Amino acid sequence: MITSQKPPYRTILIGGVLSLLLLPSLTKAERPIIAGPIANSISASRNQKMSAFQYPNTRRDDTEDNYHGTKIADPYRWLEDTESEETAGWVKDQNKVTFDYLRNISTRQPIVDRLTSLWNYERFGRPFKRGESYFYSHNNGLQNQSVLYVTNSLESEARVLLDPNQWSKEGTKALSSYSPSPNGKLMAYSISSAGSDWREWHVLNVETGEKLEDHIQWSKFSSASWANDNSGFFYSRYDEPKEGKEFSGTNYFQKLYFHKIGTSQSEDQLIYQRGDQKEWGFGGYVTEDGNYLIISVWKGSDRKNQIFYKDLTKADAKVVELISGFDADYDFIGNDGSQFWILTDLEAPQKRVVQIDLNKPSREHWKTLIAEAEHRLESISNTGGQFIVQYLQDAQNRVYVFAEDGDPIREVKLPGVGSTSGFGGKRAETETFYSFTNYVTPTRIYRYNIETGESELYKEPDVAFDPENYETKQVFVTSKDGTTVPMFVTSKKGLKRNGKNPTILYGYGGFDISLTPGFSVANLVWLEMGGVYAVANLRGGGEYGLRWHEAGMRDNKQNVFDDFISCAEWLLKEKYTNTPNLAIRGGSNGGLLVGACMTQRPDLYGAAIPAVGVMDMLRYHKFTIGWAWVGEYGSSDDGHQFNTLIKYSPLHNLRPGTNYPPTMVTTADHDDRVVPGHSFKFAAQLQHCHRGKNPVLIRIEESAGHGAGTPTSKRIDAAADVFAFLTEVLKNKRWTIGD
Repeated sequence: MITSQKPPYRTILIGGVLSLLLLPSLTKAERPIIAGPIANSISASRNQKMSAFQYPNTRRDDTEDNYHGTKIADPYRWLEDTESEETAGWVKDQNKVTFDYLRNISTRQPIVDRLTSLWNYERFGRPFKRGESYFYSHNNGLQNQSVLYVTNSLESEARVLLDPNQWSKEGTKALSSYSPSPNGKLMAYSISSAGSDWREWHVLNVETGEKLEDHIQWSKFSSASWANDNSGFFYSRYDEPKEGKEFSGTNYFQKLYFHKIGTSQSEDQLIYQRGDQKEWGFGGYVTEDGNYLIISVWKGSDRKNQIFYKDLTKADAKVVELISGFDADYDFIGNDGSQFWILTDLEAPQKRVVQIDLNKPSREHWKTLIAEAEHRLESISNTGGQFIVQYLQDAQNRVYVFAEDGDPIREVKLPGVGSTSGFGGKRAETETFYSFTNYVTPTRIYRYNIETGESELYKEPDVAFDPENYETKQVFVTSKDGTTVPMFVTSKKGLKRNGKNPTILYGYGGFDISLTPGFSVANLVWLEMGGVYAVANLRGGGEYGLRWHEAGMRDNKQNVFDDFISCAEWLLKEKYTNTPNLAIRGGSNGGLLVGACMTQRPDLYGAAIPAVGVMDMLRYHKFTIGWAWVGEYGSSDDGHQFNTLIKYSPLHNLRPGTNYPPTMVTTADHDDRVVPGHSFKFAAQLQHCHRGKNPVLIRIEESAGHGAGTPTSKRIDAAADVFAFLTEVLKNKRWTIGD
């Protein structure tokens, strides 16, 4: 469902969606199902002495690079080749050490059982309408993948349209995205295999359930947008990669195509390309009236893009550059004829809505419809002839409704303090749907009456826990330079701040991504066990707009680590926990965060869990889509930026002879977003440098990628392994597993 038309660079981020602990749709494996909750007080026993660890022998060679006159050794360069027999053998040996260790932890099976029990609840996706049909997803609880349903009425029984659980025995093939045609009779859908970013597109007859012969390959970072006559759809793809480079080769020269239903991919019409701009990517979107193709032109992960368009009513129409120059962020919202509505941060760090007349497109004629406000404008939709605007205030959502001329109408009364998403739909519709959640509220879906402004609860999950037993507090921490950093702290009510509570501190801090309150079954188990869960809203994120993001980019990246370290110190100072009971956790860019903080302050933490992290900051841009993050991080190809990167690059700041905290690096063998070589090299160097009894392990998931589409079974298994590891290495040794 499309709300605002976000540029495709939003999909190449190494996003916070990755946390195996934060989201209820991430990782698990096979486990026995229990009849009900258990409540066992278990004393974690060490089944093996940490000093007895025998890590695999990892070959070091004399590979060396010269960066602007500085020689940097890279003895594990060979681990970047994930397809080699030597690397495969290393992965096998490392996993044996790790999984042998995890299997011997007495708390693991009770944790698996409790996770399985709590995870077994119905989950619904937000419905949306195309033609006369409603589409929505549903998971009965323990299905590896959610099932897509279709119905002509939300009050009648729906039928299964696509069941990804039938596509592979292990659940490793996932429905990545889907787009019904305007009349709702056909649907383009993409499949992700083993977690890869590569997508294969197919077409389904919605009425009969018949899969058509249409088949598109080598698509990545693309949606499907249909022509108004239902004849076909626009999509983006790359040229077929060289054999053996499918998961590591760089992705350049994306192209925008039109696929006509009933034809082969070789006949697809090339709509737009730029042979002179290898880093440019293109996202195509057809306006609701069918008259225009909007082309969002992106370049890397910078929040700066261009907007081009093509008049679809004229057969020979050329692509027109409406907004060029990569000077700001522009999201196409919708249009009324030749009047285009655009969300932008141009001259508005917190964002505003402007109207552009195609007949007078120069900037002096732009009209501001919704002015910049005190708080960040997070997202907007044009639904039911109104603008529904979601703002972010201290990392919590507020929602307001405006008329199409920009006049305010009302505030949407939300069911509490938390996060919202949705509100999409057509201009003529009278209803829309949105979801609401926070750290102790499972995601609920509401039906919103656009005419009356009333919300009605549509679906509420039944999770076997009492939210009244838990509470979330928002605190504000002073960082090293005096900046105030928000942090959410969730725990059981009545928690004694005795300086001994096992605590997970989670962070991300990058790419303009905001961490807002959200429910997680995995985190619920941690809370039940007596744990504290803290989420820090670091600079580099989007919580306070453009300036907040820029304060954690490139030369300012150390601010992010300082913020996180300050939050850790605050938790100790306020006696929520102590160093032996404090674990830090983050995924992707958050994995970089954990890697940098554990190398800068190894004395501060009792455990570290860096997941699918960017660990080699000198070479990250040489793989797949890594080049696109140069705008966020900078590049070692530049002398000044090299001097910044080398100071915090996790791989290059591991020091021989250091006693690092217990660490479990996690990655996946098919991650083509942050290639596993990052984690492989970091783990090898960590084991080489580490001195002490603390385990420093790497857990490598097979047939998995960066996180999206991971089957429920793998999600549970991964969460159980993390929690079991923490029960073993944190000082707290009595854990209550079960409510």
